[in-house]
Amino acid sequence: MKRTIPVLAAIVVCVAGLSYADYSVSQTGEWPKTWPKELEPLRSQARTLEGPMTAHQHFAISFTKREAFEAAWPHLLKVKSKGAPVILMRGRNFFLGDGKVGVVVHTPPKDQAEKPVKADVLINAANARSLSADAVYIELVVDGDIVDLNRIPLPADTPIVDERFKEAKN
Repeated sequence: MKRTIPVLAAIVVCVAGLSYADYSVSQTGEWPKTWPKELEPLRSQARTLEGPMTAHQHFAISFTKREAFEAAWPHLLKVKSKGAPVILMRGRNFFLGDGKVGVVVHTPPKDQAEKPVKADVLINAANARSLSADAVYIELVVDGDIVDLNRIPLPADTPIVDERFKEAKN
């Protein structure tokens, strides 16, 4: 009897942990084949996360060389929905992992068509992420070396949300 209780408790904890997993993760980029062919070589350095509550997809592509990022940047912009923002970040990023820089492309679930963002929608830090339900938008994790804003063009017709200097919540 004494041995049964700890075993049952361990089973309950494991089952509870599995039922609350927020994301499914794949260690490769599983974005649609319709994306630009120039992004194909990046699949091996990308991760795909699906979740948290619905099947929203998040494609995290980390870079270690500036040249590789700069070559990919124009093609990454092609997958963004019309009117959707580019969000500038720095530091730790949940999708990329600690100490990594690069791009996270957030998309609606596979079975949901993306919608362009209306031009009259006010884009700010508070509501930019809520667009993931309908649009494809980009988070750009900047370090000033590999991802250097002085070396890449930001589209003139795209809202830019700068969160690089936002205080981290404790």
